[in-house]
Amino acid sequence: MAILERFNDIIKANINAVLDKMEDPSKMIDQYLADMMDDLAEVKRETAGVMAEETRTKRMMDENIAEVEKYDDFAKKALVARKDDDARVFIDKKQQLESAGVGIKAAYETAHANAMKMRQMHDKLSSDIEALQARRQTIKAKVAVAKTQEKLTEVSATLERTQGAMGAFDRMEQKADRMLDEATAMEELNKEPVDEAKALEEKYAKQGTPTVDEEMDKLKKELGL
Repeated sequence: MAILERFNDIIKANINAVLDKMEDPSKMIDQYLADMMDDLAEVKRETAGVMAEETRTKRMMDENIAEVEKYDDFAKKALVARKDDDARVFIDKKQQLESAGVGIKAAYETAHANAMKMRQMHDKLSSDIEALQARRQTIKAKVAVAKTQEKLTEVSATLERTQGAMGAFDRMEQKADRMLDEATAMEELNKEPVDEAKALEEKYAKQGTPTVDEEMDKLKKELGL
């Protein structure tokens, strides 16, 4: 699904932008949060669209089921009235609707699965933003301390400057590692497992579909005719 891939690309792009500009984490954390808020608004719009599609296909599926039941009832009434030809027409229509219903049901199941994924991703992004906002001031305070230490290090001996630079680099690298791990974990969560049963479903779906005569015989037995 395009929006799921685009969402993943957005997160990767933000992570890469932070890694490329780690010289000033204090500014980048503000930009990162602003970008994530924009992403959240986009994901919210896309989620609403996917949920609407789920509702539409659910309505189509319910309408199809109701139509099948209606023509099944008509066929029974025609058989009771000894109108076999009319019953055949109703049964044929019922089978057409049942055949179409297979595709409608599959479309609904796909729309439902997509809606679930979008809701989960929306909730995850909202949660991440809240967590980062809570950490924002702490991160800024740490960056301010780090900058002060760097200024002090500049007037120290060459070895002390080198050691201070290494310490600052290690801190930045640890932050980058954590963010990269989160991006990798999100990419892993977005991978959808292969459903082998679904791949075989279409192959066997049409097997065992009764003929009109077989359906009539079955209905006659049910009606005691």
